[in-house]
Amino acid sequence: MAMKDENHEEKIRKQLQKQQYGFVGQHSACKICTYTKRSIKEEDVCYKEQFYGIRCHLCCQMTPIMVCNNRCVLCWRDTSAHTSIKIEGEIDDPKSIIDGCLKMQKKLLSGLGGYDGTNMEKLKEASLPKHFAISLTGEPTLYPKLGELIKTIHGIGATSFLVTNGLQPEVLEKLEKEDALPTQLYVSVDAPNEELFKKIDNPLLKDGWQRLMKTLSLLPKWREKARTSLRFTIIKGMNDLFPEQWAEIIKLAQPLFVEVKSYMSVGYARERLGIEYMPRHPEIVEFSKKICEFTGYKIIDEKEGSRVVLLMKEDFDGRVMKFD
Repeated sequence: MAMKDENHEEKIRKQLQKQQYGFVGQHSACKICTYTKRSIKEEDVCYKEQFYGIRCHLCCQMTPIMVCNNRCVLCWRDTSAHTSIKIEGEIDDPKSIIDGCLKMQKKLLSGLGGYDGTNMEKLKEASLPKHFAISLTGEPTLYPKLGELIKTIHGIGATSFLVTNGLQPEVLEKLEKEDALPTQLYVSVDAPNEELFKKIDNPLLKDGWQRLMKTLSLLPKWREKARTSLRFTIIKGMNDLFPEQWAEIIKLAQPLFVEVKSYMSVGYARERLGIEYMPRHPEIVEFSKKICEFTGYKIIDEKEGSRVVLLMKEDFDGRVMKFD
């Protein structure tokens, strides 16, 4: 974790450990997702399992880097702590990160064995994850060996979901050249125009909006190589506006999937935006319909508990992936 104040760094590290983060090497971490726990206890599954077939109990939520080049008001992390335009210090190699995450996943799961209702077969399987969500925190495209990391994940027979803020289009282009695009590529979009983008995402890079637009313009040519996705996070009273501008973003990127999801007032985000900024699920559905009016996309699926709607041009058999 690249932070300027060592005392502040240690304080944040202890806070994250209390939140059950498992640190791996110099700058990586993994954490058991709430839905992984719920799946193992046969309570619920993540919307990604419903939408795409990603099995929650076999998912490893991780990050190869804990710094980000945005300071989004909707972020649940402490943006005063690990915000930077680059990683500093020693760089861990991809294999050690993945090996470390596998060991940490098993360690963090161990306590679930004592809970009533735990599916012991799922718990056993969960120690060998088949899906890596590169999305825990930070901006993964700032990790200089991201292509090798994704290839390492695929090399052990697992799938990869990469979530990026889109400010590093050159890194994504490099992934393509290295034949290292992820199984599913998510680009998070929090605003329909540059003015709101600067207000909501607070980018460290002055040309952040232009960089994001460059990334979006690259997505159409990658649809044959990776499942492309946009994730719109909607904040009530802030960016639930201009559906025609959100539609223009879809037209530019031509993604396979668009997720329209409610902002969630959790973690440090609660100090910036309270629960009154969280749209209810019916509001997400209605706003999604407005966006659809300006595109050829339509509502394909939804998960009320997660306040999320899936938009596509047309559904297809392979949307929900099948695994052995």
